[in-house]
Amino acid sequence: QVQLVESGGGSVQAGGSLRLSCVASGRTFSNYYVMSWFRQAPGKEREFVATINWRSYTGYADSVKGRFTISRDDAKNTVFLQMNSLKAEDTAVYYCAARPNYSTVVAGDYDYWGQGTQVTVSS
Repeated sequence: QVQLVESGGGSVQAGGSLRLSCVASGRTFSNYYVMSWFRQAPGKEREFVATINWRSYTGYADSVKGRFTISRDDAKNTVFLQMNSLKAEDTAVYYCAARPNYSTVVAGDYDYWGQGTQVTVSS
């Protein structure tokens, strides 16, 4: 099993920044796992935000490209999401997710999920 714990959410004004963290643990967790961030706004489906694989290859949703940066520290089993130039439409619960092997943008492909952290951006 793999456990994921997110932190770093909060309330910020439009144009501001936040940095989310996700710490992974568990007997079966490996640095070869793909780590991704998804988000879910009220009344909407969970959507892909960013992904990073074990070679630190990254991918982003078009809506966050150029504003968000995903990174990982394998020594600490931690993945980060630096969010800059935040907009009101970025308001959502942000979830960390993990799966072995290759990255996908489909939430249903991920085996492990964190509990989520709320990000609220006021305009």
